[in-house]
Amino acid sequence: MVHFMRCSNSFSFLMSNYVVTSAICKRIYQNISSKCLHSSHQYKQEKPFSRFSRKLRKGTKGVKKEEVNLTPYTRDTVRNIYNILRNCSWGSAQGHIETLPIRWDSYLINQVLKTHPPLEKAWLFFNWASRLQNFKHDHYTYTTMLDIFGEAGRISSMNYVFQQMKEKGIKIDAVTYTSLMHWRSNSGDVDGAIRVWEEMKANGCYPTVVSYTAYIKILLDNGRVRKATDTYKEMLQSGLSPNCCTYTVLMEYLIGEDKGKEALDIFHKMQDAGVYPDKAACNILIQKCCKSGEMLVMTQILEYMKEKRLVLRYPVFVEAHEILKSCSVSITLLSQVNPHIEIESVSKGEVVDVSTSCNVILPSVDYELVANLLKEEKLIAVDHILIGMKDKNIQLDSSIILSIIEVNCKRNRPNGALLAFDYCLKNGVKVERNLYLTLIGVLIRSSIYSNLLEIVQDMYTKGHCLGLYHATLILYRLGKAGKPQYARKVFNMLPEELKCTATYTALVAAYFSAGSFGKGLKIYETMRKKGFTPSLGTYNVLLSGLVKSDRVVELDIYRREKKIFEISHHSHHGTILEEERICDLLFGELVS
Repeated sequence: MVHFMRCSNSFSFLMSNYVVTSAICKRIYQNISSKCLHSSHQYKQEKPFSRFSRKLRKGTKGVKKEEVNLTPYTRDTVRNIYNILRNCSWGSAQGHIETLPIRWDSYLINQVLKTHPPLEKAWLFFNWASRLQNFKHDHYTYTTMLDIFGEAGRISSMNYVFQQMKEKGIKIDAVTYTSLMHWRSNSGDVDGAIRVWEEMKANGCYPTVVSYTAYIKILLDNGRVRKATDTYKEMLQSGLSPNCCTYTVLMEYLIGEDKGKEALDIFHKMQDAGVYPDKAACNILIQKCCKSGEMLVMTQILEYMKEKRLVLRYPVFVEAHEILKSCSVSITLLSQVNPHIEIESVSKGEVVDVSTSCNVILPSVDYELVANLLKEEKLIAVDHILIGMKDKNIQLDSSIILSIIEVNCKRNRPNGALLAFDYCLKNGVKVERNLYLTLIGVLIRSSIYSNLLEIVQDMYTKGHCLGLYHATLILYRLGKAGKPQYARKVFNMLPEELKCTATYTALVAAYFSAGSFGKGLKIYETMRKKGFTPSLGTYNVLLSGLVKSDRVVELDIYRREKKIFEISHHSHHGTILEEERICDLLFGELVS
């Protein structure tokens, strides 16, 4: 026992020292000039350069359209073969596969095997492929088949495939040995896994970081700490640096041995070395902390997850929640790490997903997330958040949702603004008048008119008024865009006090712009019947439209009326009405 503890202490000390050394090496590496780094990638060429000939250029012009061979994507072919293997008996599947117009190669067959079709059909497909002309299985396809048997617990079949590789002289690399070693250990044959490791090294196959990590985990899980320590030293001496998986294996072991302080030391120093724990690593460590009762380590990892916006898998969350509750430890941090899950205290250990609950208000962590995304103008990410909450009763703070509309409008992103506006409608968020007007302006500039009507309608429903200037301006812009039907609908939404010379003139101009001169004149006649006096801008609209319509009689009539109006207008020294001023401002220079 004393010997075991000494090995464990030396093991944790070795790991801690390595992380510091790794951090120093990383700083040295970062000082290498970028010029050298670029040169190392410059000559990675998968295909050789070929001289560009004029003959080839001329030849490409003469290719007929029907001669172009449009081959399907490999992923579509793989999916098709997988569906055949899954849904048909082997006899039927073989007939279908043989009729496919496919050039079989190692890559394609390997991809099909990686989809994990039913085990027996995968083996039959593997043997069928070996009988194809001009095709031979390589170490990729053999390793995948070996892995399929190992995962299914068919160790004897896995060993048979491995023996075939040896007999046929197929290359056996570190990936094959690692897979074989892992599945033998997983079946309980630890000594067999160790023999695979020794055979790999004896055959001159150099282990990778993945191989070392898998072997160290096998040794640690089975209490062979001294051997694991020696293997770790060997990995460092070979020049390989531990990756996230390696560190996770080491920390998982230390936590299980009640060495939380040493595990935390590695957790922090690995980040100094430039290796950051990912979601999978954090979930593994939290689950291990739950089993060993390491509350301090769990808190530190949860703080890291909160900072990096990583979340726990649901089963791990439930386990952590139960442990914290049983130890009378606050679950606030756990809730902040997992804002998508709501904790219900109705019964012990009952946890409900936020998507099934009602009237849920997200904690401040989500407010901060959206606020940061807005600050950095990562608006596509904000769109995805809103889309994810579209059909759920998840509420954002009203100020943040209004900010989303405002930022999208400033960046001229009408679709993003409309997405946020739709959220406001469904959740009863109050939108101010200025924001309505800003959104209307973006929609007009982007030629999105159907949503414009909805927004104007909602604006009046919520008690806001466009105002005379903005109402006239909207009608004017719709007219310029050649959309009189939308202008008419907006005009009909206006209250009676805004239906005056300016808005009528803008509506007439809208119809004239679309070539509907008859409808435009009828609207003008309605305006006169209601007692509204035309302004200079009104006459300019009439004359400009009538010139285009070749209506000579009406053109002469309104020219005379305009002259009379100008004479009386110059002799009149009274104040000009606001509606006339707005009308003249928009249409005063229409006719010279």
